[in-house]
Amino acid sequence: MTRTRVPARHSLVTKLLATSILIAVAAIGATAWLATRTATRAISQERGRSLTEDKGVYDMLVAYAATHPDWSGAPDLIRTRAAELDRRITLMTEDRVVIADSAAGPSLRTARPSAVVDPLNLDPGLTGGTDRIDGRAVGPYWVPPGERTTLRKAAADELTCLRKRGLDGKVVERPSGRPAITLTVSDPAGVAPLCHQVLATMASGTEQKALRSLGLLATRCLGLENGSLHVQVQSDYSTYLAKGPVTDAGSILESKDGLPAPQTAEGAARVRSCVEKSRRTQLQPYVAPPALLFVTDPAAGADQTRFTMSAANTTRIATVTGAVLLATIAVTILVGRRLIRPLRALTEAADLHTPAPVSTRDEIGRLAQALNDSAARREQAETQRRAMVSDVAHELRTPLTNIRSWLEAAQDGLAPTDVHLLGLLHEEAVLLQHVIDDLTDLAAADAGTLRLHPEPTYVRDVVTQVAESHRGTAHAAGVHLAIEVRDEPVLRADPVRLRQMVGNLVSNGIRHTPRGGTVTIGAHDTTITVRDTGTGISAEHVDKIFNRFWRADRSRSRTTGGSGLGLAIARQLTEAHGGTIEVRSEPGRGALFTIRLPEDQVPSREA
Repeated sequence: MTRTRVPARHSLVTKLLATSILIAVAAIGATAWLATRTATRAISQERGRSLTEDKGVYDMLVAYAATHPDWSGAPDLIRTRAAELDRRITLMTEDRVVIADSAAGPSLRTARPSAVVDPLNLDPGLTGGTDRIDGRAVGPYWVPPGERTTLRKAAADELTCLRKRGLDGKVVERPSGRPAITLTVSDPAGVAPLCHQVLATMASGTEQKALRSLGLLATRCLGLENGSLHVQVQSDYSTYLAKGPVTDAGSILESKDGLPAPQTAEGAARVRSCVEKSRRTQLQPYVAPPALLFVTDPAAGADQTRFTMSAANTTRIATVTGAVLLATIAVTILVGRRLIRPLRALTEAADLHTPAPVSTRDEIGRLAQALNDSAARREQAETQRRAMVSDVAHELRTPLTNIRSWLEAAQDGLAPTDVHLLGLLHEEAVLLQHVIDDLTDLAAADAGTLRLHPEPTYVRDVVTQVAESHRGTAHAAGVHLAIEVRDEPVLRADPVRLRQMVGNLVSNGIRHTPRGGTVTIGAHDTTITVRDTGTGISAEHVDKIFNRFWRADRSRSRTTGGSGLGLAIARQLTEAHGGTIEVRSEPGRGALFTIRLPEDQVPSREA
């Protein structure tokens, strides 16, 4: 082999380098995309966590503000909560005066607050509800324990009414101490309001006083304080006009005692607005004043995450990307050279026909091992070829030597040229022709030129012909020849080659079966078997019996076997038909040869 350098465009290093660069570019791009997505997700999660924390702090402070008239007790509450969250919590008045701060830190005078804590003007984005006034701000509506008995009885009556109508619920107590009914089942028919009328309109003495004050404030808000009507507010904050005829202003109120129902949505909204405004005025002395809430990182001035792709950041990313790419190229070149070194060693070993060094366990190491194995198989094949030539020469030498000896004896007058001599010469010529025919068949099978002429073949006929042709030999050897054919199997096969396959197995069985033994030819479906009661085959020889010229008797005596090609030809013919042949045997218990041919759809003899 001429040793020339591989062109650069075909070099494995070039291909590996190009592949590595593509992989590096794709990996860097994918990494950048993944990092961006990960950072975005992390920012979103951080914002979600911050919002959850803000909401928890907000709800805590709103609950405090709704139940306290000032913020004097808030600092301890804020410090405890801040320690739990590892956050800085700051509370300021609306003019940015610090009320409470959990820790020292940067000034927040110009920072945007996380929320405004005002129980009379809730933030729906943090509460998730629609009420603007916190229900925990009860103020003058707190019902003393002594006034709750009547309300509880009304609640029990309402619950009984619901159960009679097929509904159910439970009694809960509002922050004001007033009982209320909460349904525990669905109300598809909408019958619950029928049982709610008594408790909804009932009010304790304390509540009545607060509701009258609220009604007066709402009347003034609507501008009815100088008229004959005034606003009456019930315990559920529904309203109606009391006394006198309905005016234009009154047409927007709910009907009560024969008064007309509201006529316009604009008027109803005006009433709700006045009642809510009046409630704030009424509750203001009982709650803490509005305050600005800041929930920030302990070392930051504002709780905001910024990700800005400035020119400096862009340059930094490009620099790092370029450095990674250059490092990848350098590493690829070094690795490529390291990979090429064992490949060159393999090439030299192949050129010099020497064993290749196996220095690694990777693909190159496996390749070196494969080359060594291939060389070993080639050497073994060469050894087998030499042995086969020797075996062929031996098989041909014996009959040729006998023929030459008898002819020379006749030529010298030492042996009469009679019928006996001609019979001996004919026997040796037939044996020589048999060896040559076997070698011809094997050579054709090896070259792929073995011709088959498949046709529907009745297996019983083939088995019978083989048995009849070998019956004389079996009788002379004292062996009984039997046939066991089930049903009428039909195979698509070459009948001549099929007889040759079975005949070789039968001949082998007769030669290795002592007198008094039996050779049985069987067939069913697509399987043909030849079973003998002979000497059997040892376990170490089972895998060798189909090898050419192999015989268990190393002396090659004519009394123990033929040419040693019969079983090899049987295997080649079986495989040429697309089938398989196998043997099972134990020493002293005979052997069973099984031929399995592929199934083909052919008509049976009965058809």
